Amino acid sequence: MSSLIVPDRSPTESSTPIALGVLASGNGSNFEALAQAIAAGQLQAEIRLLIYNNPEAYVRQRAERLGIPALLLDHRQFASREDLDTAIITAFRDRGVEWIAMAGWMRLVTETLIQAFPERIINIHPSLLPSFKGIRAVEQAIAAKVRISGCTAHLVTLDVDSGPILVQAAVPVLPDDTVDSLQQRIQVEEHKILPLAIALAAARSPLPV
Repeated sequence: MSSLIVPDRSPTESSTPIALGVLASGNGSNFEALAQAIAAGQLQAEIRLLIYNNPEAYVRQRAERLGIPALLLDHRQFASREDLDTAIITAFRDRGVEWIAMAGWMRLVTETLIQAFPERIINIHPSLLPSFKGIRAVEQAIAAKVRISGCTAHLVTLDVDSGPILVQAAVPVLPDDTVDSLQQRIQVEEHKILPLAIALAAARSPLPV
């Protein structure tokens, strides 16, 4: 069954590639989807650096295969969330990063990071926000017996999964869906809308020259 994506078209392309940093904690399929969208000319950007916090995260292997610089910042090695975010800011600024994509980043960000990149941090969440915020969103949708779920790309604010919505994709919930089967179909749409959301956000809020 086909999905519905709103908005359904890309913004006018800019002549300047978006300097992008990515935060990821796990498998990294959204990270690779971003790299593929860039390679296909669907997103005019350059991933300057991947930061991951889990030493065992498969995203590191994806970055190595794609030739994208990657840095481990293990959250367990930092005294506070603010200390971790300060290290993230330093690493991204050293690489000239101007926009951040949270592609499966399983850490709460603090005001420290948000103030350093105001309205320039984009998250992907596996529900049609404002429904099913927080962790285990797909499990929440299955338990609620909704007929339609999906995913949302939004700007990050201090309140979890509450920032301005950029793009959403609706996915039907089938009668025999499990958490895994629904998650897989939602993830297909995540790969589509995250590059679009980044392009839309950058087009709407260009950085000062």
